[in-house]
Amino acid sequence: MARAGTGAGRTVESRLASVDASSREDSRLVALCRDGDDQAWGELVDRYSSYVYAIAIRGFRLDEPDAEDLFQDVFARTYERLDQLQDPGALRAWIGQLTRRLAVDQLRGRRAQVGLEEVTELEVAEDVIAEIDAGLRVQQILGALPEPFREILDRFFARGESYRQIGAALDLPPGTIASRVSRGLEKLRLLSAEEDF
Repeated sequence: MARAGTGAGRTVESRLASVDASSREDSRLVALCRDGDDQAWGELVDRYSSYVYAIAIRGFRLDEPDAEDLFQDVFARTYERLDQLQDPGALRAWIGQLTRRLAVDQLRGRRAQVGLEEVTELEVAEDVIAEIDAGLRVQQILGALPEPFREILDRFFARGESYRQIGAALDLPPGTIASRVSRGLEKLRLLSAEEDF
């Protein structure tokens, strides 16, 4: 077992901190929203708006107007029922489940209008939603990395920048960029292992 003062101890602490960081932020936002803080409500909606849209559009293949209706319904119900959420740290899962349920209801209503009895492609939707959830977890884990690694990995993988482009933007030699990409990936692997990702 590593002592708290060792490098291994700090690694465990940082991994545990990153695992809980998102839940703590959700808990903080929920508490503030429950106290009537409008700014916190805006942060909560901003934090999960792309998640809800991704489930609606990519997961259930809703068109833009239907996705917008779903978005409004999800956040209206979230606002109304926030006091019923027993574990504020589970906000993402709660919003995700609410979005799925309302999307299925919306599809069933649409299918009933055109005379179809079953909602098709729900298994495909669940696979896409699992990918969306995984992507969100990667973003959250990436956000837990120390700044030099976070920015370099984002530039390299998300933006497709070369070592030279990153080096020019950050005023670092390409060798340093290569080293930080390698070390950042290792840190990312450790953090994702803690999340059982």
